[in-house]
Amino acid sequence: MPNTMPAAATPQGVRSQNERLILWLIRRNGPMPRAALAQATGLSAQAVTNITRELIAAGLLDAGGERRRGKVGQPLLPLALAPEGALFLGLKVGRRVAELVLVDFAGAIRQIRVLPHAYPHPDAIRDFAVAGTAAILAELTGAQRARLSGMGIASPFYLWDWAEEMQPWRGRDLRAELAAALDLPVWLENDGSCACGAEMMFGTEDLPEDFLYFYLAHFGGGGVVLDGRLRLGPSRNAGAMGSCPVPGGRQVLDVASVSVLEAALGRDLPLEDADWQLPQAVARQWLDESARVLSHAALGAVAVLDLPLVVIDGAMPAALRDALVQATADGLTAMRHHGVTLPEVRAGTLGRRARTLGAAALPLSAGFMPGGSFTAPRPGRNGQETRGARPAFPG
Repeated sequence: MPNTMPAAATPQGVRSQNERLILWLIRRNGPMPRAALAQATGLSAQAVTNITRELIAAGLLDAGGERRRGKVGQPLLPLALAPEGALFLGLKVGRRVAELVLVDFAGAIRQIRVLPHAYPHPDAIRDFAVAGTAAILAELTGAQRARLSGMGIASPFYLWDWAEEMQPWRGRDLRAELAAALDLPVWLENDGSCACGAEMMFGTEDLPEDFLYFYLAHFGGGGVVLDGRLRLGPSRNAGAMGSCPVPGGRQVLDVASVSVLEAALGRDLPLEDADWQLPQAVARQWLDESARVLSHAALGAVAVLDLPLVVIDGAMPAALRDALVQATADGLTAMRHHGVTLPEVRAGTLGRRARTLGAAALPLSAGFMPGGSFTAPRPGRNGQETRGARPAFPG
């Protein structure tokens, strides 16, 4: 499945790096007054005023927030993202279900369409995306359609390795097919990378500039963030934690996957985050074995990259995910780790929707993020951005 990326363009025009930086700061910190933006970026007050005026005129920022008092009693008007500023389509290709969403500029899902399947077939996925996009567009106004910036696809790579039924994916280029059928810019990345990028962009917790990410769905995957940037690698498959080898001649996905839990139960689990009503013995065995391989893979990555954080998320109820986080943290502590600083282990914040949101975030990041990719930029002097952790900016 070739993965050529389209040129980054938006209906609102190409945004400058300083514009992108200001949009990112507001996205991560919430509404901010101009004074706080100037302090955070190192830009002059006049420069920030000029940039934000242009962003308001472009419909990307909203100046209608509540006024706040400054230190000398002057009212400060926070600027917020305008949800209608841009719209994005996101397509997730999953083992048991495909999802198509419309996401607004503030990160809210406006519409969602779902296609369950025994196995995803490229023709069926293409037709679902084309028909679903037409149905979504039919519900938008002309002004909203003009602000549609493109579609992102979150799909596992090497789909034909899953099963014999998946061989039709070999040699197919879903991105190119949908770009031609929809006449839209279309991006495609590995679904684990997309989930990790969504946590960076839409997650509710602060993250360090370096961390490891696991995402457990029907199979396991993940991502890796270094210097505040989601790393994709030469083949755009970096952070493929599901494929990481573990003792016993296995890979992480052979153990730490929802499919393994379903096999132990002898039934499929619900495709929503209801209580799965797992027998205690089955749940305990799956948690123990999954935590063992996650700990092994995480410790290897930490030994190489000195990562301070491991994030675990997945398409599962929050209670089960939290139990897996705790079991993995306990497993790391119990392993021989001399000479290695153990990382914090933390739950992700997006759960089942992480991959779908990450798909929609591909056109968002290309058109509106500093660097045109999943990054957590740290501003330097005179508005020159550097890469780094999400700062806690005042204001």
